[in-house]
Amino acid sequence: MSLPKVLETLIEEFKRLPGVGQKTAERYALFLINKINFDEAKNMSEAILQAKTKIINCPICGNITDEERCIICKDEHRDKSVILVVESAKDVFSIEKSREFKGLYHVLNGNISPIEGRGPEDINMENLWKRVVNEEVKELIIATSSTPEGETTALYIKKVLENIDVLVSRIGYGVPVGLNLEFADDLTLSKAIENRKKL
Repeated sequence: MSLPKVLETLIEEFKRLPGVGQKTAERYALFLINKINFDEAKNMSEAILQAKTKIINCPICGNITDEERCIICKDEHRDKSVILVVESAKDVFSIEKSREFKGLYHVLNGNISPIEGRGPEDINMENLWKRVVNEEVKELIIATSSTPEGETTALYIKKVLENIDVLVSRIGYGVPVGLNLEFADDLTLSKAIENRKKL
């Protein structure tokens, strides 16, 4: 069936979103056209543009923010002696929902993957070393995914820090192997942090 060109373009744009195939993209596009009025569509497009324009990575931890520092780095009540290292801002959101962790975060914005040509220089590692050396960090909890890339990243961090006086632990394996943190429930994440172990 031949569709109007603008509708085909909209469908193709929706297909770029993770987990959105042809049928879901068509459903989203038709919903926007048939169920959302012009002002709502304008507000939605403005929200996307605002997010793309104003969201930046926190210069301290790498988390996303629309201010000079992220809300977690600005929080004076957080335990500054513990840093939890994660792969993405989605992982921060997931862990924060558990309300278990009270320290700071460090977002790598990726992981090490030799197969895909990603090394330590391609992710937010340099800031991590600076934080460990310059701040009063006593423990670094590595919460990278339990995928081969996540494990490679964890082992690399441990190796680099082996001669530095900081406890390096790994998030407990309450998180199933192969599962990204964003898909884990609050209780699983809470137990995983509670049962972390030294690398």
